[in-house]
Amino acid sequence: MHTRQLGNNGPHVSAIGLGCMGMTDFYTTGSDTREAVATLHRALELGINLLDTADMYGPHTNEELIGQAIRGKRDQVFLATKFGIVRDPANPSARGISGRPDYIQASVEGSLKRLGVDTLDLYYQHRMDPNVPIEETVGAMADLVKAGKVRYLGLSEASAATLERAHKVHPISALQSEYSLWSRDQEENGCLATCERLGIAFVPYSPLGRGFLTGALKSPDDFAADDFRRTNPRFQGENFRKNLRLVEQVQTLAAEKGVTAGQLALAWVLAQGDYLIPIPGTKQRKYLEENVAALDVRLSSSEWAALAAIFPAGAVSGLRYGEESMKHLNR
Repeated sequence: MHTRQLGNNGPHVSAIGLGCMGMTDFYTTGSDTREAVATLHRALELGINLLDTADMYGPHTNEELIGQAIRGKRDQVFLATKFGIVRDPANPSARGISGRPDYIQASVEGSLKRLGVDTLDLYYQHRMDPNVPIEETVGAMADLVKAGKVRYLGLSEASAATLERAHKVHPISALQSEYSLWSRDQEENGCLATCERLGIAFVPYSPLGRGFLTGALKSPDDFAADDFRRTNPRFQGENFRKNLRLVEQVQTLAAEKGVTAGQLALAWVLAQGDYLIPIPGTKQRKYLEENVAALDVRLSSSEWAALAAIFPAGAVSGLRYGEESMKHLNR
């Protein structure tokens, strides 16, 4: 397994991680727990040690699943989870944001218990709380490091300016935000450049465009009735049709190279710099193995130029979240 360093102050971890969200939430009603656990175990067999979850996935059921899967295998895992998006189990569609120190303390205790561990390797603030200064939130997170409950700190969907402020309070090891061929705002808003300058790992989530860049999705009807992509602007109406035409061109280029569209898209993310550690999500072993094979895909200068022509920044149609969720990004 190729490895990459998790920021200047962090350890080396697998060059790609495994995003676990879809194993229990957002993409379909119910889940095949047996296959999900088998996928987690196969990831460890392949040398993928960075497992990414969050307390809000489920809520809580994702951490419980990961805890079950890694029991007796803790030494093989670099475990990342998140706090900060507040969900009510009685009304899972409701959302809140909290970066309050008392909330952080309660959150970490809940995550440790559900995951069945004594220490979290990486703890992210999932979304920035506009009502709590980042210095106060990261100060409370730093206290968890001092207490031995957390090893490294991260932020998710923070702006470059917020990242700078946080890093002055305590070293930030990772910034996790959406980034892929069709989500390029991290280039424009300065987050990638800031991570590289400060020695912070950038962890792209949804590097395959929530599955769209694999070419497997041909119609909104491919989604389960409760799949959150049905409400995502990029997967609706004319946006879907325009984006599909772009992906079809990626598929053609991938076929000429003898790889899948997903492998080509993932190789593009990996080639952006060694400080990027993408976490493609899957709940099936066959797709996990396909993603791992992308580590050996190299792009020629002509292929790089072809991808740039097909998918220049801003080519995608539609926002990456609905308008309400977009308000919580890049604070």
